[in-house]
Amino acid sequence: MKKIASFTVNHDILQKGMYISRIDGDVVTYDIRMKKPNNEENDYLQNAQMHTFEHLFATYARNTQYSDSIVYIGPMGCRTGFYFLVRDKISHKEALQIMKDSLVFIKDFEGQIPGCGKKECGNYKEHNLNAAKEIAVDMLDVLKDWTEEKMVYEK
Repeated sequence: MKKIASFTVNHDILQKGMYISRIDGDVVTYDIRMKKPNNEENDYLQNAQMHTFEHLFATYARNTQYSDSIVYIGPMGCRTGFYFLVRDKISHKEALQIMKDSLVFIKDFEGQIPGCGKKECGNYKEHNLNAAKEIAVDMLDVLKDWTEEKMVYEK
């Protein structure tokens, strides 16, 4: 079988950041890498942390002026980050700004997590707002000077 694109990325050198993972027709997939892969400290995103982050990131991004061009937001199975899929109507610079704005929203969020009721969510009991905020703060620091030029994977 043909190797899928994400398995061709060199995870030995991959660092935290935001990368253009692939472009399929009019859909751009961004790799939001929040943890260094295969790290010695066994430091990965925790389920409740990812779950809350996902609810807040998706809620924020889908309430921006770009909502009609947001295709998907979801965690990676390896628990090192998220995929952010958008239509190519959104520039790389705009996608980066959506990401940064989402991180600020998550960092500052107070109150009831959107969509975390029993009728709205398939695992409504597993959330951790404080842990989601921690990753938002960390990623704001990682992305503070990030540019479109940095969105390319190192070889």
